[in-house]
Amino acid sequence: MPIVVNLDVMLAKRKMGMTELASKVNITLANLSVLKNNRAKAIRFSTLDAICRELNCQPGDILEYVDDENNI
Repeated sequence: MPIVVNLDVMLAKRKMGMTELASKVNITLANLSVLKNNRAKAIRFSTLDAICRELNCQPGDILEYVDDENNI
């Protein structure tokens, strides 16, 4: 998938754990893990907004487009 989730990078930069972020954005740890491990098919803007607010970052700091060689 050409969209890569860099949530683990932002968590490390902010020195925050998954459990703490899940609690602050009111999302289950399991769902946050799905997102972090690039297994999510979609993300709600409200969830993205809450994550960005807590991590003090932009959506582009978390989501990255990577050109997939199969799509060339």
